[in-house]
Amino acid sequence: MKVTLIAGSNHQAATSTKLVEYIKHLVISQGHEATLIDLHQTPVPFYSPDDAHGGLEALENLKRAMHEADGIVLATPEYHSGISGVLKNALDHLGQDYFNNKAVLSVSSSGGAVAVSSLTQLQTIVRNLHGINCPEWVSIGGDQRKSFQTGIAYSDIHPDVDKRVRRVVNGFLDLTAALSVRQ
Repeated sequence: MKVTLIAGSNHQAATSTKLVEYIKHLVISQGHEATLIDLHQTPVPFYSPDDAHGGLEALENLKRAMHEADGIVLATPEYHSGISGVLKNALDHLGQDYFNNKAVLSVSSSGGAVAVSSLTQLQTIVRNLHGINCPEWVSIGGDQRKSFQTGIAYSDIHPDVDKRVRRVVNGFLDLTAALSVRQ
């Protein structure tokens, strides 16, 4: 299976990006292909319905990876109880044909205890794009974010956090496989 992961932060050391990098590692370790689009490293232009931005490499790479994906992981920091602007902008460039009947895992990192508002928003967007929301999501906040700071090895991730992330990723991969068989 092919999984496309989007790191939706504009911050170089974002814990949401480190978390999605770990999820990519887990996906690959289970024998699947994974493509990570990091919107900090490869930003896409501001969306405008008047301008398709055709030919811009970052946007074309995003669209190609999304078309090829069997499953999708969307990761965002939570800003003011919402998803990041860079992730929303990237999603605005994509239509239903990129998400239709594909499993989508929503992932968020919050400075507070949990990031429920951004995850709820992501699931609403995914539904409107005809994606299939994974029944679970990953939300890290507070001290849990320490496991995904720069320089922390995967072996040093807090065992409870690691167990939860692995369980959710396994469920996402199972859903992706089931939906891929139906298509």
